[in-house]
Amino acid sequence: MSLADELLILTRIPGVRGALVVASDDGLAVADALMEGVDGRAVAALTASLAARMRGVTGALGQPTPVLVHLQGTEGGFMAAYAGSGLLVVAVTAPDVNAGEVRLGLLHVAELAN
Repeated sequence: MSLADELLILTRIPGVRGALVVASDDGLAVADALMEGVDGRAVAALTASLAARMRGVTGALGQPTPVLVHLQGTEGGFMAAYAGSGLLVVAVTAPDVNAGEVRLGLLHVAELAN
């Protein structure tokens, strides 16, 4: 199954508004499956920037790279899983999403992307 197919599976989780694979070094989307109205370029750039900062913070603290980053706001949020190949697997979510289910899906796709 391709990464695009895996992203489509992620979007079938209730409350997931979109899923992307993002290059962590430049913040460009490699693949996406987004609902209308979700700005994939903005999500990709924000996710790559936040992930780079988190790697920097954890590195400065002498800790390993995080496995997952979760940013939640009042209108929704996103979760990003680090893939060892320099990619991030991202889900854009509604506030009431089942975060555990999304986390498992993201980690599965990140493992496939390695």
